[in-house]
Amino acid sequence: MSSPPDHTPAADVGHWLERSAARLVPRGSRMVTALVLVTLLIGVAIWFLPAWAPLVTLLVPLIFSSLVLGPRQLPWFVVYVLVVLTVVTLRQDASSRVLVAFGVMVTLGLMVLVSSRRRSRLGVAGVQGEMMFVDLRDRILRQGGIPHLPDQWYAAAELRSAGGTPFAGDFVVASEVDGRLEMVVVDVSGKGQAAGTRALLLSGAIGGLLSALPPREFLAAANTFLLRQDWDEGFATAIHLSLDLATGHYDLRSAGHPPAALRHAGSGRWEVLETEGPVLGLIDDVTYEAVSGEMRPGDALLLYTDGMVETRTRDISLGIDRMLGQAERLLRGQFEGGAKRLVEALGSRNDDRALLLVHRR
Repeated sequence: MSSPPDHTPAADVGHWLERSAARLVPRGSRMVTALVLVTLLIGVAIWFLPAWAPLVTLLVPLIFSSLVLGPRQLPWFVVYVLVVLTVVTLRQDASSRVLVAFGVMVTLGLMVLVSSRRRSRLGVAGVQGEMMFVDLRDRILRQGGIPHLPDQWYAAAELRSAGGTPFAGDFVVASEVDGRLEMVVVDVSGKGQAAGTRALLLSGAIGGLLSALPPREFLAAANTFLLRQDWDEGFATAIHLSLDLATGHYDLRSAGHPPAALRHAGSGRWEVLETEGPVLGLIDDVTYEAVSGEMRPGDALLLYTDGMVETRTRDISLGIDRMLGQAERLLRGQFEGGAKRLVEALGSRNDDRALLLVHRR
């Protein structure tokens, strides 16, 4: 004769949790299965051993799920954890400490639900989404890496963001095309996350345009690209250097950007190379005229963003004079590592900064 079924409250709770878990777990989702089982075991432990397993133990699967589950699975799992929490709380003594712990955990669960709704726009789990974003940033920033140059040339770029993070509104893109070094320094309008997001998109587009178009057409194409984005703050300044690595001949074109500076090895003096052109993303069908010259052995060229020379209390022209004075002191006879020394010594810590140094040995 078979034994009668167990209808104790604890058994009913266990059966309910098992049925809920079966409905929650999607087929093939090992991570969700593991989390549901862990939550179930924690719930049973809290029910039978409240002195050894406090309510806050349920925070472990709740927080872990926010890191590894996708946006479709996470809301249902959070609801599952909160229901388990509500059931096992009925087993506890109705003390103020238990009620406060219950309220805090429900609040955290709701916060995870809100974050999961925002994450659903990306469609991936928290850690995976962060890894994808960082990988995208690294791939795009590698476009700004200086290509391998002949021994008689040295070039280096340095970036600093206002918040101290790798995401900034200033960036550098470089490419070698048919014996010419093509480099552009860009300053995207705005600050913070919005500027960093636009900079990531724009740097990818500029990297493609820089390698595909003749130098004289590059800024005009970048301007057209920005106009088509229809951003609220859809403008940027840029300066483009096209340098012949065999002869040292260069063409500089500017789109509303601070002027480049050239150091003549013969005289040891810096010359500001004034270039003019409209800002990118404001006016359609524009042309950008070049300022041309030749870099001789020993010469050096600086391209930079306004964060290097402009502050709230100092005009940009005075900032350029100060930068060139520091460059004379910091770069004398030692250009290797000079870009890093200049960025660390100059500029506003409240603004993004970028600097490009090119030297012909």
